[in-house]
Amino acid sequence: MNPDAVVEIGQAALVVGAKLCAPLLLTALVVGFAISLLQSITQVQEMTISFVPKLVAVGIALVVCGHWMIAELMSFTTDLFARIPALLSGG
Repeated sequence: MNPDAVVEIGQAALVVGAKLCAPLLLTALVVGFAISLLQSITQVQEMTISFVPKLVAVGIALVVCGHWMIAELMSFTTDLFARIPALLSGG
């Protein structure tokens, strides 16, 4: 196994990780921004108010995107397992 293959696998793993985290992080970001905007308009500065809506929104995003996330992870793992013989033979 050459260093180029290791770098390629690591890069692919980072891309898949970013793709899997994006829906949940973006959902939390949008909901957090909306709650903070609402708090600044109403001048209610309570830190715990944003926790429950973020938790609910991320849970909904996980339910909605969960099937796609599992499919992406399974595809990456299957491709990686299929590459094992070529990686071990040095080709």
